[in-house]
Amino acid sequence: MSLFKQNIYKQIYKKIKLANTIIIARHVGPDPDALGSSLGLKQLIIDNFPNKKVYVIGSPAAKFKYIGELDKLPENLDRALLIVTDTPDHRRVDGIDPRKIKNSIKIDHHPYVETMCELEWIDDKSSSASQMVLEFALNTKLKITKSSAEKLYIGLIADTNRFMFSYTNAKTFALVSLLLKKTNIDITKIYDELYLRPYKDIKFQGYMSMNYQITEDKVGYLIIHDETLKEYNVDAATPGNMINSFNHINEMLVWVTATEDKELGSFRVSIRSRGPIINEVATKHGGGGHMFASGTRLKTEEEIQSLINDLNEVSQKYIQKNL
Repeated sequence: MSLFKQNIYKQIYKKIKLANTIIIARHVGPDPDALGSSLGLKQLIIDNFPNKKVYVIGSPAAKFKYIGELDKLPENLDRALLIVTDTPDHRRVDGIDPRKIKNSIKIDHHPYVETMCELEWIDDKSSSASQMVLEFALNTKLKITKSSAEKLYIGLIADTNRFMFSYTNAKTFALVSLLLKKTNIDITKIYDELYLRPYKDIKFQGYMSMNYQITEDKVGYLIIHDETLKEYNVDAATPGNMINSFNHINEMLVWVTATEDKELGSFRVSIRSRGPIINEVATKHGGGGHMFASGTRLKTEEEIQSLINDLNEVSQKYIQKNL
């Protein structure tokens, strides 16, 4: 183990131990890793320090309510410790501006974007923020209960798509093995909670399959308007939650869903890749993420088309070099 890792574990543990009030935040539009890492960390803290006040803040995601309940931001933030998980920059933190909290920690597996917290642990080789929280717990005095283990496992398997993505490595399996030995969680039940879906979602996935447009450069894209969401009785988050289901289509190296969000007056854009590096394109268009999994929000269909054009260029270069 590197000296940096030993020090970062100790520093994070010390800050948690000294704080009486802890606020945990994550990115807007939370996915299972954002919720699993933040709620799993809360459970770890209250299991080991039952007298501490711990709040996980941010807008709720009804689809993932089973992972855990969220809290309201407390009024008194004096001397509170803020921990931000799964979020690389202050713009995407849900419910609080981390730059305004002096005592703060970032635990994130995205490529570095900016420094926004007093103490930052960034590991873009880690499969997920949930894996990082698990790694932290297993290398400190924190005991892991079944409840915290379930939340962290949900986040980890969701971000690795059940260990199929390239971010999965030997450390991922080693940590999961230790987790299972220590807690004996029911992974079949967890998979059921995460992957069982109502029939309306399956029908909507069929609509997506039938309507993807595929360019000559193997970029698949689908713009979904609010009336279509209403027709299938799904919400604006549904297409983004389904995007990993299209990972094995031979004709697409990059695929995009752009979903109209009437409430926010923009399109939620999710981007995935099976080779071309896409996060630089996402950053150019106001978003960000990983090399093969990124996203952004765009206002108009013209902006979406501009994004697709840039992805075509990236995919074309990848094809010329590798295929």
